[in-house]
Amino acid sequence: MSEHAPARRPAAEVDTEVEPSIGQLITSAQKDLSSLVKQEIALLKSEVKVSVRLGGLSIALFAAAGFVALLAVILLSFFFVYLVHLTGLGLVWSYGIVVLVYLLVAGLLGFVGYKRITKVRPPERSIHQAQETKDTLLRKK
Repeated sequence: MSEHAPARRPAAEVDTEVEPSIGQLITSAQKDLSSLVKQEIALLKSEVKVSVRLGGLSIALFAAAGFVALLAVILLSFFFVYLVHLTGLGLVWSYGIVVLVYLLVAGLLGFVGYKRITKVRPPERSIHQAQETKDTLLRKK
């Protein structure tokens, strides 16, 4: 043999890329899809947690408004009525003024609760991501 002749490799040493089988491709796709669904669920959980926190605060404000209104009517009504009555107004007018004040307080608390609950939003990123996944899956079939 001459020094310039290329060396031959035995057949066993030839590099060949093995293409994955259809079963392996399907398994890989299932794992990817499972991972994607898990990530979307995690995103949904995080967004819902924020919405629930804001919604919970709004509900607490509504409950506080009701509780304050109830306590005010039961525990302080007579005190304020007689306090107003000491100014010289009749007892009936005193009751009317006290009721109006309590309704104003309850209305104010309800308004603040309403403003807070309007800040609660649906999980928009999760909805958008799920729609994209659905569109992608439907397009490939």
